[in-house]
Amino acid sequence: MAGAWHELKLVGMWASPFVTRVKLALHLKGLSYDYVEEDLSSKSELLLSSNPVHKTVPVLIHDGRPVCESHIIVQYIDEAFPAAAGSTSLLPADPYERATALFWAAYIDDKVLKPWRRVFSARTGEERAEWMEQAVAAVDALEGVLAGSKEGGFFGGDSVGYVDVLLGGIVRWVHATAAISGDELFDAARTPLLAAWMERFGELDAAKAVFQDVDKVVDYAKMIMALFAAGSAAT
Repeated sequence: MAGAWHELKLVGMWASPFVTRVKLALHLKGLSYDYVEEDLSSKSELLLSSNPVHKTVPVLIHDGRPVCESHIIVQYIDEAFPAAAGSTSLLPADPYERATALFWAAYIDDKVLKPWRRVFSARTGEERAEWMEQAVAAVDALEGVLAGSKEGGFFGGDSVGYVDVLLGGIVRWVHATAAISGDELFDAARTPLLAAWMERFGELDAAKAVFQDVDKVVDYAKMIMALFAAGSAAT
């Protein structure tokens, strides 16, 4: 991969979909980087000093300077390495199209991922179903965005863009959720364009290089759900 003349270090945790976003952006840009796996139960001095506010992953350290929050890191990578390995920009140059991409990126985090993440920490089946319903309802708007996008099947048109990368980070977790409960966040019957997008995205070389093993994610998700369920039983 290109970019060896820059010192890039990614502090992450293998299961995190937010870390996956950053890995995707780095691979799409053809950038070399060192990866540091973080134990979030015993946070390292590197993590605490690099991200003293939120104290969580991912953190990208570029030539000794840390950048935090996955959506900001992906934008930073795109701007700091605009022509890395001849790659195309993830964010559009046109101000309106750029603003639109940033809007939908924020929508994904606020309206889709917030309730969907609560599915794994829910302490009852009823609570889990409620959060899943909210996430699925929010996904409908993304189906409409794909329907109105340029030909090519990606949110970025005929090439992968910023929104694709941010949503692409959760693909393995979408498969894991379906394996655990049968719940489909991107249901082929309800959102066929998103279902097709997910399969198409998974075939990218960058995705194949960084995606987690689904079975391993399933085991990790079950562990998280069991811990929260045990906490519920104890209260």
